[in-house]
Amino acid sequence: MIYDYCIVGGGIVGLATAMKLQELQPGCGVLVLEKEPGLAQHQTGHNSGVIHAGIYYAPGSLKAELCRKGAEATKAFCDRHGIPYEICGKLVVATTPGELEAMEALHARASQNGVALERLDRQELNRREPAITGLAALLVPSTGIVDYRRVAAAIGKEVQGRGGSIVLGAEVVAIREEGELVTVSTATGSFTARRLVACAGVQSDRIARLAGLDVQYQIVPFRGEYYRLPPSRNTIVRHLIYPVPNPALPFLGVHLTRMIDGSVTVGPNAVLGFSREGARRLDVNLEDMVEYAFFPGLWKTLFRHAGSAVTEMRNSFWKRGYLEECRKYCPELTLDDLLPHPAGIRAQAVLRDGTLVHDFLFLETERTLHVCNAPSPAATSAIPIGEMIARRSAS
Repeated sequence: MIYDYCIVGGGIVGLATAMKLQELQPGCGVLVLEKEPGLAQHQTGHNSGVIHAGIYYAPGSLKAELCRKGAEATKAFCDRHGIPYEICGKLVVATTPGELEAMEALHARASQNGVALERLDRQELNRREPAITGLAALLVPSTGIVDYRRVAAAIGKEVQGRGGSIVLGAEVVAIREEGELVTVSTATGSFTARRLVACAGVQSDRIARLAGLDVQYQIVPFRGEYYRLPPSRNTIVRHLIYPVPNPALPFLGVHLTRMIDGSVTVGPNAVLGFSREGARRLDVNLEDMVEYAFFPGLWKTLFRHAGSAVTEMRNSFWKRGYLEECRKYCPELTLDDLLPHPAGIRAQAVLRDGTLVHDFLFLETERTLHVCNAPSPAATSAIPIGEMIARRSAS
């Protein structure tokens, strides 16, 4: 059988791309290949579950636009499919005079992006969140929470309901482009399509190389470690609680997140992972480590952010240091409150000069399109990202 489109990657971006291709070209043959035994096994299934409002991104940027559209599209999709979500709002809390200044800049940026905000002084912050301490805060009422695994599963069912095929356990080992067709070889067999779209996340650079592309970036895995608070702490906050982010870093900092199941998590930090797909602290993949150890961009990045890297690694192994990051805005937390919770891996594209890629990165051949970097918040923005990729693939 010859498919019109083969999608490599069964995360939320790949699935949304498949769904949008079916909407753009009703009746087209779509195949999704996923190497794991289930969908959404990596970044999609191991994040904070936040529906972001889009306050952090440059006004007028594609990321800001996609985040706004994605938040509304995600909520509408959940409404159609009966997936629970909650619009609980988010507080970005400033705890130092320097963070106050950064908070004001964030307020201006969010306002330019058309995101409704409310500035809270110390007294109002304490009234709304008695367990939280800060000099001031920004309230983003439109931020929500959801289980993205359930969203991805529902998208997968929709793709199949429209005649699409999803093959699990299909790790791609070779890609051959001949004439008007692309043949994708996997551990379980070969598949042929007229177009290939790779949404491979942590393996995006390797899949691009299989297609014969000259890849000038490297995926570096950053492990985001979380803790879960005990059930007795499930009502400690009413909103999501975020610190004011450091604009020099791509990560938002350790935050308190209410989850859709009623629990509360703390995290994530961001430490260099020793495996692209192993999220536990002692997961080691020697092939992955050797590959990025010889990549000059990694060392340039680590040197550039040496102070932050040392602090994050120290707190990964020193639980009290991690706790102090939380106690900056929630001082009543104790070591006993930090219970084990699964970590996740963030696929960070890094250029050879050490630049962290913050925007979309695409590579193409005549018959293949590779989504090499889909920047955060890709889960929130997945549906409009999928539409953008689908339109680019179908053109």
